[in-house]
Amino acid sequence: MAEERLNVYQHVARFKNKYPLTIGWRYRKNASIVEKHLNPDEYVVYAFIAQKNNNPFNIFGSAVVALTNERILIGRKRVVFGYFLDSITPDLFNDLKILGGIIWGKVIIDTVKELVILSDISNDALPEIYSKISDYMMKMKQRFSTSDNCNHSENME
Repeated sequence: MAEERLNVYQHVARFKNKYPLTIGWRYRKNASIVEKHLNPDEYVVYAFIAQKNNNPFNIFGSAVVALTNERILIGRKRVVFGYFLDSITPDLFNDLKILGGIIWGKVIIDTVKELVILSDISNDALPEIYSKISDYMMKMKQRFSTSDNCNHSENME
């Protein structure tokens, strides 16, 4: 039996219901930004909400973070017009750090170019997010290294 694929908003709504202490709003609008930038054969594996900033008092940077079968997308709809979209491909991913606080925690994604800081996440959600991202990145890096080795072998012949 084929598993039904959820859209970005459905993943986020499921996350928000499971972890209501995570601060985030306008996630329908933020999810639409990610949805707009999915490739035709790309689908969401996991999604959550967070604030894309390092300041616990700045709660105006709500973002939707989606792990797809190709990359990590972070979408933020601006209040008046426009939006921001960040894309992290497996080859740019370096490390993942989790910081837990009294109520909320942070996820820090170290990439080749920058540190992506996602804050105001319920402490209860941190283990799930850590396991989803780390498992996902390990699988993706293995997939990319296997395809690189195959391509390299073909070029040697």
